[in-house]
Amino acid sequence: MLDDVDRKILRALQCAPRLPFRRIGEVAGVSEQTAARRYQALRRSGALRVVGLVNRRVYGAAEWVARIRCRPDRVAPLAEALARRPDISWAHLASGGSEIICVIRAPLDMPRQDVLLRQLPRSASVLDVSIDLIIHNYDAPGTAGWTGYGDNLDPEQVRRLTSERPPLTPGPPLPPADEDAPLLDALAQDGRTTHTRLAELTGWSLSRVARRLESLESSGTLEYEVELLPERLGHWLHAVLWLRVAPAHLERVGAEAARHDEVPFVGAISGEHNLMVTVIARDPEDFYRFLTTRIAATPGIDGYGVSISVHHLKKAASLISRGRLVPASSV
Repeated sequence: MLDDVDRKILRALQCAPRLPFRRIGEVAGVSEQTAARRYQALRRSGALRVVGLVNRRVYGAAEWVARIRCRPDRVAPLAEALARRPDISWAHLASGGSEIICVIRAPLDMPRQDVLLRQLPRSASVLDVSIDLIIHNYDAPGTAGWTGYGDNLDPEQVRRLTSERPPLTPGPPLPPADEDAPLLDALAQDGRTTHTRLAELTGWSLSRVARRLESLESSGTLEYEVELLPERLGHWLHAVLWLRVAPAHLERVGAEAARHDEVPFVGAISGEHNLMVTVIARDPEDFYRFLTTRIAATPGIDGYGVSISVHHLKKAASLISRGRLVPASSV
């Protein structure tokens, strides 16, 4: 289980994923060596990965949420095949293992039937498929995401950490250059790869590595994800709420839902239920309290459905294998 130092380290990383261990130690109240040791222990346990990713908007990809209802006795091979595809993220089994829920990156102008069916092996296990477009993400770039493990940094500490990010350049993110490939490949494996190691892999000088990283980050081309495995941190129940909200209330309800510590993602989607809210709780009673207090207190919700996750397959850049976050290329 996490102690106070671990929680501060996680929160500092969510604010600034490449923050030096000296600064992380200052925030957590420990030495640089202790901060590095705690981080490496979390990473080795498979509970934490920091990864650098090319912004999906660089290539014009939209995101679609798919719900694939399957025969429970035939679902596993199909789910694993989908999770291994690079254009599919956040995949898991729900509804007692009879439904695959995943997010697909595909161009907006692709016919909807092709968005998933091009990736969906022909299988008698599939009973029904629904696909909806994610039309808005309520999590601003660079925000922390899930902090249900216990956010114990004060607002001033968070402000100091986030103020060190390079300001984003207006406009769409630019495509990376061909010569950036070794740098981006290394960061996809470990977003905290040192400047020295990046210089070795690219053949660049340290100053050129630093300049290129700043350019890619400030343009929005390079983003970082701090991926956590909540069950390794004592949070065992994962659910998706499918809310039905009138358009006049959608922005307010979505923004309010995104502020809850238990919620890592909120997206407005097409379809009858037009707001997708993922929730991470400790256990069923914890989820019940969230549903009957936080959600119930939010006016403007006309209906809801719940999908309980029973097996997690993939996050943005990591597969989940034997209860550990691992690079997708390693499995």
